[in-house]
Amino acid sequence: MLALVAAPDREEKVELREVAEPEARPDELLIEVDSISLNRGEVNRLALAADGWRPGWDVAGMVLEPARDGSGPPAGARVVGLSNFGGWSRKLAIPSRQVAVIPEGLSFAVAATLPVAGVTALRLLRFGGLLLERRVLITGASGGVGRIAIQLACRAGAVVTGIVGSAERGAGLQELGAAEVVVGIENASGEFHLILDAAGGDSLAQSLKLVGQHGTLAAYGNSAREQTTFLVNDFYLKDARLVGFFMLGDMVQHPVGEDLAGLLALVAAGRLDPQLALEASWRDAASALRALRERRVAGKAVLHLD
Repeated sequence: MLALVAAPDREEKVELREVAEPEARPDELLIEVDSISLNRGEVNRLALAADGWRPGWDVAGMVLEPARDGSGPPAGARVVGLSNFGGWSRKLAIPSRQVAVIPEGLSFAVAATLPVAGVTALRLLRFGGLLLERRVLITGASGGVGRIAIQLACRAGAVVTGIVGSAERGAGLQELGAAEVVVGIENASGEFHLILDAAGGDSLAQSLKLVGQHGTLAAYGNSAREQTTFLVNDFYLKDARLVGFFMLGDMVQHPVGEDLAGLLALVAAGRLDPQLALEASWRDAASALRALRERRVAGKAVLHLD
């Protein structure tokens, strides 16, 4: 079968190749993949991956064979799921606990935007507890996680500040619910009950100064690829906490199926817009990956397996 694999000598370090058919364990579904969405973490990993490595987290498709242990949806069901690798392929074996059934009326493409970005946003916001009238700061607000986190936080009653790299990147965020959009975290003011930081480096250092009394800073990325230096007095005197979150590690202990089902229901009801911004064929994966790497995608990018 065909799959997109790491190819260090090719454009954007990826190409379509023939690979072996998957073999499902008893607790796994075998699905025929229709759509995949791209994440910056996959772009970063491809830059260093060995030849033949199989990327792919977000997948949506149809169940070909149900799990032999009886768990999960039946053959023919339309599902979306989160795989820890190998999802950019015609077929995929995936644990039944990591998938959810797609409601009628939602496309595979829309559903595919949700696993990494949607579940990450949802679980990060839970670190803040009750968010009603609380101030929430979201760095990287124009990305896939950021756009969904803004909407979910606002639905919970939070007052959201979105941090972006340029005024152009901030377009449309207030329409999603952000009370303010700030270019550069150094220009943010006041204190925040919850801060979500994906940048690391100086962004994380600045965020630590902005956490309020008993507040929480949740770090889930290091897109700056820099170390962080900070004065600990700026942080611990507030009795605040710094927590780390890694989606692919968290899903092992806390499967994503239930959270995915909840997010899908919100989208189906028109209460959440996953911000699908780019659709293309997986045969043009290099162009889509380049657009994502160059931050030209205002939301989520999805590839169709045609």
